[in-house]
Amino acid sequence: MLTAITIHNFTLVEQLEIDFAPGMSAVTGETGAGKSLVLGALGMALGDRADTDRIRRGADRLEVAALFDIASIPAAHQWLTDNDFETGDDFQDQSECLLRRILTKEGRSRGTINGQPATMSQLRELGEMLIDIHSQHEHQSLLRRDTHRLLLDSYAGTSALANTVKQQYQAWLQLSKRLQQLENQSDELAERKALLQFQVEELDQLGLADGELDALEQEQQLLANAESILRDSNHLLEICSQAEEFNLLEGIHKALHLLQGMPQKTPALEEAEKLMTSASIEIDEASREVQRHLDSFELDPEKLQAVEDRLSAIFQLARKHRVQPDELAEKHSTLKSELTQLDGGAEDIEALRTQLNDAATQYLSTAKQLSKQRQAAAKTLADAVSKHFDDLAMAGARFVPELTPLTEGQFSADGIETIEFLIATNPGDPPRPLQKIASGGELSRISLAIQVIAAQNSTIPTLVFDEVDVGIGGATADVVGKLLKKLGEKGQVICVTHQPQVAACAHQHLLASKQTRDDHAHSNLTRLPDEERINEIARMLSGAKVTERTLDHAREMLEIAGAGRATFSQ
Repeated sequence: MLTAITIHNFTLVEQLEIDFAPGMSAVTGETGAGKSLVLGALGMALGDRADTDRIRRGADRLEVAALFDIASIPAAHQWLTDNDFETGDDFQDQSECLLRRILTKEGRSRGTINGQPATMSQLRELGEMLIDIHSQHEHQSLLRRDTHRLLLDSYAGTSALANTVKQQYQAWLQLSKRLQQLENQSDELAERKALLQFQVEELDQLGLADGELDALEQEQQLLANAESILRDSNHLLEICSQAEEFNLLEGIHKALHLLQGMPQKTPALEEAEKLMTSASIEIDEASREVQRHLDSFELDPEKLQAVEDRLSAIFQLARKHRVQPDELAEKHSTLKSELTQLDGGAEDIEALRTQLNDAATQYLSTAKQLSKQRQAAAKTLADAVSKHFDDLAMAGARFVPELTPLTEGQFSADGIETIEFLIATNPGDPPRPLQKIASGGELSRISLAIQVIAAQNSTIPTLVFDEVDVGIGGATADVVGKLLKKLGEKGQVICVTHQPQVAACAHQHLLASKQTRDDHAHSNLTRLPDEERINEIARMLSGAKVTERTLDHAREMLEIAGAGRATFSQ
């Protein structure tokens, strides 16, 4: 349940901290005082879309924090554990969870859960387990069939089962699309397979080995330049050691003879002698290597032609497949892999048909189970909602959730039936769709009745009703107040209301007020003690002018409605 909310610089609120108690809390105040402001701030803490216009004028950022008691919400505990939002070794024994949201005027938004950074989707996902908000505009969504299905599943407790049906439908649909794709492409696949077989055989015949291309290119360069390499090698050998007039080896030997014949050598000349000796050895070894090359080297035009033919074949296939020559091996592997897959295509089709039948059987089994539970819940929901119509000034009206089976063999993500809420506003009239029957006022009352009944089965501990009682009054408002109070006795209900009859039923009463100072408006929310609560109920009854009669009327309303309030008073 929601235990506290702290707000800084949110629209008209500069700073506000308010505690919430179990039971039903009514939020009242004059128009424009900011009754729904707290709910807007709460929505931001729960990951609603951020708007910088909500930052209080003159402030750099807004901040909202909502504290929840999750001791009796094991699903929330598990979610926090699964998403690594634990707050210590004894986390399972902890009962509090803090959701926080910050928005700067530059539009940067940050969220945290138990002090750890969280995404907006994580705030929303956790928030859906903690609180359920019903707004005054929600009755408009009652005209959509999707809303009917969601409400029925919520009342029936089949939301998780409906989600399973949706997942099984998606699995069946993917298999169906894949099978259809394979069957439609059978001719194309045959043509593709023939082409692949030809291409793979061609590359098999080429038989390009790893590293062969580099070796061939090096050998081709060597063979193509064989004559110049041979000529230059002989010239090099002459320079090193074989020229008769002068060669490097003979010159160094003469230099060494001079150095060795000197009677007295300086350190520099001794070092020069060492270097000359080393050079003599190096040149001699170099000459031997050149000679070894000449002994093994030969002109081979036929081998050059064979190498060039091999390279030509490689480059021709590379152009054909539009790849670089060094990518041919990878292309070969890719084509063989695709051919292997196509070779198993017929088996794939049969396997897919089996999988598709299994998926359809599984889907139908779950969908029929869901349909059975929906049908049972539809009857009890119809009776429960219809019973409240008399109290809501709709005597004789009848509510009918209609479940229409789909054509046999037709599947949908939502199950094997369509769901639509019908209503007969007068005795004897056939039930018809809401948009063809209900006026705006009737639709609001119908929506309220359905919301209250559906909420009785909700596993969410905190229910918020934001001005859902608009357009009603008198005895009808009194009934609405009692319905909300009854819900509050099972958990926590926060209700923003204009109706004194509704406010009188609350276990605690919060007053929204607005003051203006220094050209700034400021909204506040305070808990009313009993005496001030009488004054607020009287104001709601009579407007600006409060008389002793309205005060007495307010006291009477509170006395009549207050039988269960003491249980939750703080």
